[in-house]
This record gives sequence, C-alpha cells and structure tokens, in this order.
Amino acid sequence: MGRTFTESGRRAQIVQAAIEVVAELGYAKASFSRIAKQAGLSSTGMISYHFAGKDDLMHEVVAEVTRVTAAFMTPRIGAAEGGRARLRAFIESNVELLAVCPRHLKALIEVLPNLGGDDPANVGYQDSMRVAMELQEQAVRAAQEAGEFREFDPRLMLVALRGAIDAVVMRWVGDPTFDVTEAGRELADTFDRATRAEP
Repeated sequence: MGRTFTESGRRAQIVQAAIEVVAELGYAKASFSRIAKQAGLSSTGMISYHFAGKDDLMHEVVAEVTRVTAAFMTPRIGAAEGGRARLRAFIESNVELLAVCPRHLKALIEVLPNLGGDDPANVGYQDSMRVAMELQEQAVRAAQEAGEFREFDPRLMLVALRGAIDAVVMRWVGDPTFDVTEAGRELADTFDRATRAEP
C-alpha cells in the first residue's frame, strides 16, 4: 500500500531537516531530537513513525541528494551539443552544485563514510557512480571516434577528472568563500585542452 500525499510530504520534510542538521552539525550530532526541532515537529515520534532508525533516514538523505544533483546536472549536460560541450557542461555543472545546493553536498560528504562500505545506501551510491562512469566512458569513446577527442585511455582520463573535481570539493569544504564558478570554468578549460583533438 502506497503512502498518502500527507505521509510523503512529512517524510520529505524530515529528510530536508536531516540534510540541514547533518550539513550544519555533522553526522554524529544529527540526533532525532535535533532533526525534529529543525523540522518543526513536537517530538521525535513522527520521525520514528516514518523511519526505522537513523540509518534508514540517512539512506533517504543519500537518495534525495542523488535526485537533487541529477535534476540539476542532467538537463545542462543534455542541452550541450557534441562531446567537448558535454564534457564542459559535466564539469561546470558538477562544480556549480557546490554553490547551488551546498547543504546537500555537505550532508552527503558526512553521511557516506558513516554508513560503512557494505551499507545498502553506500553500495547503491557506489553502484550509481560506477554506472555513471561506464556511461561517461562510452561517451568519451564516441567523441574519440567522431574526431572531437584525441586518443587517450578514457577510464584513466575520467579517473583523473573525478579526482580533480573531488579536490575542488575538498578545497571548498575548507574554504566556503572559494570561487567555485571560476574553479569550474578553469577545470573545464584544463580538461578541454587535455582531451580535444589537435586541429
């Protein structure tokens, strides 16, 4: 039996409150009482009604962050024409997430290490990243075949790109005033030069 509109709305309210609390206080201090207060609930009972425990709630936090980030990035990448433009859109939109939904990303950074490597949410997130990497690899190979990209090892280039994006994220975590828009542009320029076919 599906959830009612009211139940779904309440769950979403709790998840959003959890994102806010985890982003601000960290995973360890994100108690049900703090989340209930953030959500404007009179007690933690409403959270326990909707979620089996903290891990269950955090699974939904990971799912929500994944939904939000995909909703932001996918149309931007889809609107780009050609391999070079799509690569730039991927990099810039990925880094721009830091400015658009900073609390979501801070919450994700806090939650994933605390769920443990074999936790279903962590496994699911890693699986989604693996699938994304495979799709990106296919797109790179297609751009190479079309003559837009030079010859290189697609997986190695994508691993380097992921590392570079993660480094920008860590820089931002340590310095929230860091200009992520400019960083995204510079990173996109760097990888455009590294991948494009010579005229």
